[in-house]
Amino acid sequence: MSKKSLVDSGKQDQPEPSEKPVVAGAPKAAVAEPAAPPKSKTEPGGVDGRKRVIIEGVTPEIDDGRFPIKRTVGETVVVEADVFTDGHDSLSCVLQYRKAGDDAWQEIPMRFLVNDRWRGEFPVLELGRYEYTVMAWVDAFKSWRHDLGRWVQAEDIALSLRVGAELAKKASQRATGADARWLAQRASELAGPQDLQYRRQLGLDEEFAQLMQRNADRALALPYGKVLGVVAEDERARFSTWYEMFPRSCSPVPGKHGTFKDCEAWLPRIAAMGFDVLYFPPIHPVGRVNRKGKNNTLTPGPDDFGSPWAIGAAEGGHKAILPELGTLEDFRQLVQKAREHGIDIAMDIALQCAPDHPYVKQHPDWFRWRPDGTVQYAENPPKKYQDIYPFNFETDDWRALWDEIKSIFEFWIQQGVRIFRVDNPHTKPFAMWEWLIGEIKKTTPNAIFLAEAFTRPKVMHRLAKLGYTQSYTYYAWRNAKWELAEYLTELCQGPGYDYFRPNFWPNTPDILTEALQFGGRPMFMSRLVMAATMTANYGIYGPAYEMMEHVAVKHGSEEYLDSEKYQLRYRSFQDLDGPNSLHDFITLVNRIRKRNPALQSNANLCIHGIENEQIICYSKATTNGANVILVVVNLDPNYTQAGMTQLDLAALGVDPHQPFQVHDLLTGAHYLWNGPRNYVELNPHRMPAHIFRIRHHLHTERDFDTFDG
Repeated sequence: MSKKSLVDSGKQDQPEPSEKPVVAGAPKAAVAEPAAPPKSKTEPGGVDGRKRVIIEGVTPEIDDGRFPIKRTVGETVVVEADVFTDGHDSLSCVLQYRKAGDDAWQEIPMRFLVNDRWRGEFPVLELGRYEYTVMAWVDAFKSWRHDLGRWVQAEDIALSLRVGAELAKKASQRATGADARWLAQRASELAGPQDLQYRRQLGLDEEFAQLMQRNADRALALPYGKVLGVVAEDERARFSTWYEMFPRSCSPVPGKHGTFKDCEAWLPRIAAMGFDVLYFPPIHPVGRVNRKGKNNTLTPGPDDFGSPWAIGAAEGGHKAILPELGTLEDFRQLVQKAREHGIDIAMDIALQCAPDHPYVKQHPDWFRWRPDGTVQYAENPPKKYQDIYPFNFETDDWRALWDEIKSIFEFWIQQGVRIFRVDNPHTKPFAMWEWLIGEIKKTTPNAIFLAEAFTRPKVMHRLAKLGYTQSYTYYAWRNAKWELAEYLTELCQGPGYDYFRPNFWPNTPDILTEALQFGGRPMFMSRLVMAATMTANYGIYGPAYEMMEHVAVKHGSEEYLDSEKYQLRYRSFQDLDGPNSLHDFITLVNRIRKRNPALQSNANLCIHGIENEQIICYSKATTNGANVILVVVNLDPNYTQAGMTQLDLAALGVDPHQPFQVHDLLTGAHYLWNGPRNYVELNPHRMPAHIFRIRHHLHTERDFDTFDG
């Protein structure tokens, strides 16, 4: 922008007063809206023509303020707005914020950036909901102070000082206590007999500017008109590492049904691998009517256990536990033991019923009945789920149904659970989720909801806006360099950044992609590295991923052969920790995540160029640039690939005129690089990826043990 355009845009190019926050309750604390002027000065339509400020383009703002943005405790909310007026008068602009429910606002002066754009920021220090808005006014004092420094003729300076004295006098009348006395004295000095240049320096004094700001004339201040929201959540909402397993497969004895007591033996191992969320599929009684057998057969044998997602039987429903797993007390003990290892148990909430669920008899109107007198089971043509009845959310008894569903979450919260993975939330009413999550958050603000909604983008985003903390994504099906880069940029830099938190899963019990079926060990390693470093939340269907299970039930299917959804699967610790497992590699990647804050947020992502379509290169950095991670991945599981990087050195915080060191945290190797172009080569059968830490100061200490197998 030229100097002329800066001048023409107004006088906001002048230094702003101190940006120390004004604490609520302090003298002259900010208020949400200034008092309205007398009606005689207001147009019939309610517009006060003296309020000349325009506030628009406020960010972040979701759907005109309809939904709150998301942050985690300790993070900062950065707010920007376009604020301007007619003519060349100077403006003052403040960012107001408060914890929802508080009467008083706290405020921060916003600072001018360029082209009428202003910025302010505030921290969220507690769980719960915050509110924020913007207020601005034409500031006669700032305009006067700006001009005072530019007058040359003595008569102009003298006249200007008389104007300043009057402004100070009026401010002293608005102020109280020491401020009032100080400003009255300054008004007298500005109009006094002292030397002209001396009095001009008094007018330009920084302390004077601060007191005038604190006691500014806000009679014609204009609020933005909307109070925007932000939900401050637990840190694990932003950064978490999930391990999914079926508790019924945790027995140390082949063929025997596992229990919660058996699961306790897995906790030290899972914690040592670096996972902090242990997710269980449904743990409720499994229906017997239309029970599925091995490999989803419709003719189960007497020893088949059925699908855990066919919830409910004579023993109970969504608030009961499958007797083979243990008792409610056993479950509570497992939750406590897990927490002692730094692990949260995540429960699966699947809002559907087996035909013999107690709800079917107790509330028949909660289900759809077909003309032949049977209940409509779940279908997704050509798939049929004869063992599952979906709820009818259009029932006349919908309010009781909503209340009962809410009580399911509340029941498990009482047992110590705070993380819920919700099955297919996109097939349930949006309005219910907004109400339910909002109600749960009132009493359990650290509750976390993961949406398992592999559906259309707008539907996934709506669920996130309604309150879902994290969301599954399309990551499993993004394979080519261009589509990975495009999708990652969309998630981390697109408009959904402020509310949509992606959780990358390379596999689930339902998803065994073609890439994993045929890519071998290199593909399992590369997909894990990308999931763990592209986004701050990621997870794996654990034992299956560790053992690189890759055989599908049939060609063209993404279903596992001998799927754990329908039968027990025994895996010994000896095998899981053995040479044919990815145990050590997964442990190392998770350790890298925990030791590098750049990987614990989705901020500051940069996609870097590299001259090979089979290699992707990207970086993440902390806001202060103290921790910078550069990841390079070979997408080809079969052949060695090489290329020259085209690094954005500014994003890496690297001086283009100085060499810098990259330390591979996977292998321990160190390389000295220069400039944006550097050679990389990756043999997928040895190591398909680099996770580099950028060293701005050259040294060679080892951070921790690296992968050696």
